Amino acid sequence: MGINWRNRVVPEAASALALLAATGCVSTPDGPTGPTAAPSTSPARSVARVCADPAAGPAKAPAGAVPVDPAVVGDLAAKTRSNPANTTFWLRPGKHRLDPGRHAQVVPKKGNSYLGAPGAVLDGRKKNQYAFGGSARDVTLRHLTVQGFVAPHDEGVVNHDSADGWVIEHAKIQYNSGAGLMAGARQRVRANCLRGNGQYGMNAYKASGRITGLVVEGNEIVGNNTGDWERRRKGCGCTGGVKFWAVDGADVRGNWVHDNRGAGLWADTNNNDFRIEDNVLEANDGAALIYETSYNAVIRKNTIRRNNWVEGRRYADRDDNFPFATVYLSEAGGEPRIRARTDKIEIYRNVLENNWNGITLWENADRFCNSPANTSTGDCTLLVRDADRCARPQIATAPLYADCRWKTQRVDIHDNRFVLDTSVVGCTVKCDRMAVLANYGTYPDWSPYQGERVAEAITHKQRNRWHDNVYLGPWNFVAHDPSRVLDSGQWQGTPYQQDEGSTFQPQDGG
Repeated sequence: MGINWRNRVVPEAASALALLAATGCVSTPDGPTGPTAAPSTSPARSVARVCADPAAGPAKAPAGAVPVDPAVVGDLAAKTRSNPANTTFWLRPGKHRLDPGRHAQVVPKKGNSYLGAPGAVLDGRKKNQYAFGGSARDVTLRHLTVQGFVAPHDEGVVNHDSADGWVIEHAKIQYNSGAGLMAGARQRVRANCLRGNGQYGMNAYKASGRITGLVVEGNEIVGNNTGDWERRRKGCGCTGGVKFWAVDGADVRGNWVHDNRGAGLWADTNNNDFRIEDNVLEANDGAALIYETSYNAVIRKNTIRRNNWVEGRRYADRDDNFPFATVYLSEAGGEPRIRARTDKIEIYRNVLENNWNGITLWENADRFCNSPANTSTGDCTLLVRDADRCARPQIATAPLYADCRWKTQRVDIHDNRFVLDTSVVGCTVKCDRMAVLANYGTYPDWSPYQGERVAEAITHKQRNRWHDNVYLGPWNFVAHDPSRVLDSGQWQGTPYQQDEGSTFQPQDGG
């Protein structure tokens, strides 16, 4: 499936950045984007070279650091136990091992730092489940390779317990089962190689509470979901490069996310206030980006190319006419009542080149709080925390009629460049669509959203708008429901009136 990511090299990312430069969509990042944000990293430096050329750690132990001996099994965990909080540990070159028990792991104390010398590897040997766990805050991990751990499904190897304030930099977290790492509040994940992990490169999930102030910057996130979990658990929605759950405030910038099986980046269930910018998202089997049942985001200045060839083609080959997209917003939109740096979802100054389909805005009429069709089981919107309130008869009246739904609304798509050459993608139909649509509501029998109500709302009433874009290639447009396929003239005309100020060059390519 997909393209062999092991053989991908730096020039692929460099040419993607060149495309951005040629279209005027690369600029110096705007700097900090929030009170906890860090300075941006240049994509040309951080996106292309992390796995092939990682920054080297200190060749000698820093002053005051505790050296760790790879020849002594369990030395790292033992010295962590015997030293106080705020200790720095320096791992000598070589392969470090934990005790052989399944649950053997390093449990840091608050403020500990772990620095790897050149060639320092912590290897789970397919015996240990977790590398670093526990609840200690403000732990730092730098210049260390962590590999060969066998975390269970939905669990992670580094920061297994989603402790807060961790900093993971210049690390290789690779060839593990489960997720390479988990995330806690105020976590910084910078300039790492997250490669070839069984489920996710990172699973930004915390069992209790929301994750705030997350920064994911300058990483290479490649070849994850080697376990192909979507086939093993059909419909699980549990795969990809990075998955975000209930994250409030995230800056995702300057990353190279490529050749993952499944989606590249997937924000799923009550995320809010994301800035996704200056990334290169390419050659992922599924969507480059899914933003689902979530709120308020800026998606800008990204290069997005050759994504969704595997999963998009699979839909088309089974004659499914749903426009499964490369950028897929599912029940996600802007909400001014939820505090964020924006009150809409704004998608602008991106280049999308030779993907399977473009941007789809979708809303499932049957998916709402307390509905059996809600795949975010037990969750309700950020406007109605108690799902039991979303029941008849009160759900049919204001404010619950509106607030019990995650709505695809206030989406502003502008100043993007959409390029499609069907000879490159290798398709003739169903790979050329932009869409805004919903299904016909039918379920459950007490739902107040039955019929075309949701389709009418997402298409005409919820302030979803394309404008001032450039289209190169044979693009088509889907509006209201999957059966309505439009050409550019119909898309711009009454009643849809989309893409005012946009230009269309219909022949393939650009």
